[in-house]
Amino acid sequence: MTPAQSRAARGLLGWSEADLARRSGLDEGFIKGFEAGTGDPASGRIEALRSALMQGGIVFTDGVSPGVRLSEQQRGGNEGTRLDELTTENDR
Repeated sequence: MTPAQSRAARGLLGWSEADLARRSGLDEGFIKGFEAGTGDPASGRIEALRSALMQGGIVFTDGVSPGVRLSEQQRGGNEGTRLDELTTENDR
């Protein structure tokens, strides 16, 4: 997870740095420093941030341009019927 992903995820959720600190169990100063790109945080701390954001409904997209989006549930969307669950009963 990058600092930019953390900032964007908080923005999507409407969370402050203090909100993320509380939900991740980390210090608000750590959040500020990480998102500013300072220091070399331990991977366990970054994973705590990532986990808290995912529990809030964030999906991380890691590709050519890493980003974030809200989960279908968080957006109120319906992902429909999964391919492996299709039956003739689903057609009704």
